[in-house]
Amino acid sequence: MFVLELTYCAPADRIEALREAHMAWVDEQFEAGEFIASGPKKPRDGGVILAVGADRDRVEAIAASDPFAQEEVCEYRITEFTASRTAPPLREYRQPARG
Repeated sequence: MFVLELTYCAPADRIEALREAHMAWVDEQFEAGEFIASGPKKPRDGGVILAVGADRDRVEAIAASDPFAQEEVCEYRITEFTASRTAPPLREYRQPARG
């Protein structure tokens, strides 16, 4: 599983101009089963996405396809982790703990 942390690196007007395209992209990733949670950070200097991509290369490619990334208004920090424990409704995303 992956945590994608977006940090804005452009003026607010550039970000707002791309927000609709970014949100359409987010919706596409939810529909494709790639994302299971997302939302803005507080303070609102970016956002966080929880992704269940098959591997890091796939998740990096997905992040690179974000209109925010393509227009260079945000930077992505991608952290892979093992979801060895989850709430019961997220049981399908549990992963065996690694060494």
